[in-house]
Amino acid sequence: FDDKLYVVGDEFVRKNSLRPALYVIDPITDEWQTLIEKDELSIFLFEPSADGVYVFASDNKSFGLNQNPDLYFVHDDHVEKLMDWGYCVGNTVGSDCACVGGNASLIHDNILYFTTTVKDHVELYKYENGFEPVYRSEGTIQSFAFLNDALLLIEAKPAQRQELYEVKGDETVCLSDFNKDTDTSISIPQPVEYTGYDGSAMTGWVLYPKDFDKKKSYPGILDVHGGPKTVYGTVFYHEMQVWASQGYFVFFCNPHGSDGGSDEFADIRGKYGTIDYEDLMLFTDTVLKAIPEIDPKRLGVTGGSYGGFMTNWIIGHTDRFRAAASQRSISNWISFSQTSDIGPYFALDQQGASMDSDPEKLWFHSPLRYAKNVTTPTLFIHSDEDYRCPLSEGLQMLNALLDRDIEARMCVFHGENHELSR
Repeated sequence: FDDKLYVVGDEFVRKNSLRPALYVIDPITDEWQTLIEKDELSIFLFEPSADGVYVFASDNKSFGLNQNPDLYFVHDDHVEKLMDWGYCVGNTVGSDCACVGGNASLIHDNILYFTTTVKDHVELYKYENGFEPVYRSEGTIQSFAFLNDALLLIEAKPAQRQELYEVKGDETVCLSDFNKDTDTSISIPQPVEYTGYDGSAMTGWVLYPKDFDKKKSYPGILDVHGGPKTVYGTVFYHEMQVWASQGYFVFFCNPHGSDGGSDEFADIRGKYGTIDYEDLMLFTDTVLKAIPEIDPKRLGVTGGSYGGFMTNWIIGHTDRFRAAASQRSISNWISFSQTSDIGPYFALDQQGASMDSDPEKLWFHSPLRYAKNVTTPTLFIHSDEDYRCPLSEGLQMLNALLDRDIEARMCVFHGENHELSR
């Protein structure tokens, strides 16, 4: 912006800061100016404007590393907190069909615009002496821009993939047909209202199998998202649609710990496998009661990353699932804390414990501790260049099951990373 470069960075010898500094650089003179000091704020995103720099950042004091940001402004000589925001910025709705990096914010006519995830969809806001909604997508906004004051979006509508849209008044006009369907069967997500562990009203979704017949009985799959601070929405999810096309019911929800709401809702620090597990089982109970065509004796469970952790946890705490597929998972918080690229600080933040301070706390929340209870045949899927949830996490759980003569296999994708199917 204005022929200057803005960058968030950190100079370190042994350990980098979780709250690096914000700099502005003059590329001609190579002069560096510090705008926000190191260790002051956790910076989510920033947008330079004609008057200064807008920064969404968090002090992490109330809810740890996952705390939602507030809006700050960097003047020439000081940093001012403009307004509390307290919700996420950007699109955190999961999808395996998002092939565009996208942007979560921009400056237009010297006004800040940004996207935020709300429960299961994405909305566009602007800040001009206060926050004001601009556009609500029922699906996701991957990227947005202005062209001659016209608002353009890369948006995925419910049960659809991404296309380019122009917003005209209260309507959006599709300008592309990159994902025009031919002979594809798509199951539309159907909402299911259920009650969470704390009595709160919550919503999940069900995909019905292709050529559904009320007179027949079908298997079902519970799918758990990653994060845990992400969400599932209603946009097209290839993996789930494949299952539905092969005759499965697929059901999914956003348990406590998910994004799209308050810090309080997303805060499951030190509670992994407890209240989130309760939510998922209550949701499963509700789905089975609402849809009698799902055979409760033919249920599967799957998920990746945090969803892989939860799959490992579930099979150690219930035998209600006939089979499981644990993808890029965590099985042991003690080993994870020492092998993952985010392990030392993520385990301490999310579990409130370390190997030195409280190894029993880490072990209590480790699915491996409960492997002795598992009776569910399980497939483990990992990548050998996954540094977020290392291959060793899946191997530990795999061998724990094999040692107990439980049917288990592992599929390793060589050269792939944590993104795996995404």
